[in-house]
Amino acid sequence: MTLPSLTSTSIVLVGAGNLATHLGKALFRQGFPILQVYSRTEASARSLAEAVEASSYTTSIEGIATDAAIYIAALKDDALMQLRQQLTEGRRKALWLHTAGSLPMRVWEGCADRYGVLYPMQTFSKQREVDFRHIPIFWESRLPEDGALLQQIASRLSQSVYETSSEQRKQLHLAAVLCCNFTNHLYALAAELLQRQQLPFEAMLPLIDETARKVHELSPQAAQTGPAVRYDRSVIDTHLQMLQQQPDIQQLYQLLTDSIHRKAEKKLFIS
Repeated sequence: MTLPSLTSTSIVLVGAGNLATHLGKALFRQGFPILQVYSRTEASARSLAEAVEASSYTTSIEGIATDAAIYIAALKDDALMQLRQQLTEGRRKALWLHTAGSLPMRVWEGCADRYGVLYPMQTFSKQREVDFRHIPIFWESRLPEDGALLQQIASRLSQSVYETSSEQRKQLHLAAVLCCNFTNHLYALAAELLQRQQLPFEAMLPLIDETARKVHELSPQAAQTGPAVRYDRSVIDTHLQMLQQQPDIQQLYQLLTDSIHRKAEKKLFIS
């Protein structure tokens, strides 16, 4: 199957959040015509529509165009589950895609005849530009011919494209939360500790950068260092004492310390 001409693959973006913004811009840069942008808030819909030179934007589900080739729903999981029937009404012959890592493809069953998933695995913020060529994209489709289309569309956007099942994608999303969201939360906690001592968080950046670089060359387990690996009791106890006035962080510190140490002991036992 060959990719249809760009003018026949008009796209409606359902959503104008962080992911929709970056995905829409990436599609636009590759020549895909964005027919329309939908968002509940006019400012968001208008802003993204202008950025991708969409023909129109709307804040009404009833106002969503009915003649697009592809509809990409980049919404919160709960919103997608709530709105999927309304969204596809009168548009079920088009190809419907969602972008969620945590939702199965089958959420479209009974709502659309053609459907699938286009999941770019990355953290997105509107204020920060990203290079889609280096973002892995995972796709899934109900029909083989739509799978071929998704493979080719994704390959225009990224150098790393994979077909995955809904279960695989769910595990990817879980791993991504651990790697990204939880790690960033620890950065936020560290920033608060430093701020109390009038110390700049920027002092952590070389450490953060080197930690990230190491796992390009070593496995995460091999790259692990620190008092928890050695189970340096005096250092650990000192840190726990310092966190007495912050029991939530103290508990988190203890849980992570125990988990790191168990992994380290298991590695030593196996080797």
